[in-house]
Amino acid sequence: MNNDTICALATANGIGALGIIRVSGNEALPVVQKSFPAKNLDKQKSHTIHYGYFMDGEEAIDEVMLSIFLAPKSFTTENSVEIAFHGSPHIGKRILETLIKNGARMAKAGEFTLRAFINGRIDLSQAEAIADVIASENEASRKVAINQLKGGITNEISLLRTDLLNFVSLIELELDFAEEDVEFADRSALSSLLDKIELKLNSLIESFQYGNAIKNGTAVAIIGKPNAGKSTLLNALLKEERAIVSNIAGTTRDTIEEVLHIKGHAFRLIDTAGLRETVDEIEAIGVKKAKEKVENANILVYLTDAATEDFSEDIEMIRSLLRDELKLIICATKIDEVIPAKYEAVEDIFRNAISHEFDFIKISAVENQNIQDLKNELSSYVEHLKSEENNVVITNQRHFEALKKSLDTVHKVKEAISIQISTELLAYELRNALEHLGEISGEVTNDEVLGNIFSKFCIGK
Repeated sequence: MNNDTICALATANGIGALGIIRVSGNEALPVVQKSFPAKNLDKQKSHTIHYGYFMDGEEAIDEVMLSIFLAPKSFTTENSVEIAFHGSPHIGKRILETLIKNGARMAKAGEFTLRAFINGRIDLSQAEAIADVIASENEASRKVAINQLKGGITNEISLLRTDLLNFVSLIELELDFAEEDVEFADRSALSSLLDKIELKLNSLIESFQYGNAIKNGTAVAIIGKPNAGKSTLLNALLKEERAIVSNIAGTTRDTIEEVLHIKGHAFRLIDTAGLRETVDEIEAIGVKKAKEKVENANILVYLTDAATEDFSEDIEMIRSLLRDELKLIICATKIDEVIPAKYEAVEDIFRNAISHEFDFIKISAVENQNIQDLKNELSSYVEHLKSEENNVVITNQRHFEALKKSLDTVHKVKEAISIQISTELLAYELRNALEHLGEISGEVTNDEVLGNIFSKFCIGK
């Protein structure tokens, strides 16, 4: 693979002021040179830019600027050229076709980043962070991705892995002198190290809930009986008429999902069908979908009409939707229609009937009253997930799984020491712990894992 010279469009498809095509490989300069007679590229210094026409034989395709990056000082550590052209999709297509005719081939998804990893410029977690930087949609996800790109998680893990590797070496040495019954590795010191590793792994694993909220957004299901004001609230939060609002019960028959950004965090708001028994087949499907959305939501915002006299149906519905890890916010709506004293009575009713912890807010989406209070509650949920002690946040599912496997093997090693297991089996468990820690940075990996990771990249990256 590394002997091939690859090329791809690095900018988004579509018309723009400029487009950029990347070329990388041992023959990158000769391949481009065939279509760039303006200068002798072999004689140019690295990190220089050159003006001229990109040619297909005698035909000038476009006026371009070439940026040259010579090995090993390039993203892939190979000779690389970036061609900036006028942002016509047709021109980009013609340039790529000419490069292929000159001896290059189209890059596969993520192949530039894969080469950077294989050639040792970045580790695997940094490669994944590049994809996260590109996909970041809010300030929090950008900051976390940049920290990962700078090697945040690798630095945390490599220190632990290095210390553990020293003990593995001593245990292996004991195996070489098995007949002499000597002990090179201090078991008490090893236990202390394992306690330290266990503490760090637990901290990183716990950060995943916050990291997942940053990367994928926090799912917020807006639930309530028909005409409780769900769609009105969605529109008020988004400050636009996104959902149809009507006095006719059952207007919302499907789920509507929109993203709201609050203080740099993303919230996936899900407006659902009103919860009630219905003979309408389509509305019944909407009610079923609403309940399914709650099952996957992080936060349940339950709306209850404060003007209602009987809240038993609301209480029964909330109880049926609750689960331990679900954040519950009960909003008493339409405060512009009832006297203030009614709200205290409504809150007391729910406090006495529901044992699950919840926040109670009185709002009027129509009058835009106390909507900011609801936004503050949503924001505080994410902020409370964040650990002040841990600068590294896990956002990647693969890292999360590898960390859990590592923690499991650490528990097994600790158990092995406590029961004074044989040196051979102790060495085996220690190697497993090292292997799972190495999976995160890519020190231990396989083609299947690499293929899965880089197939999710865009072609030009």
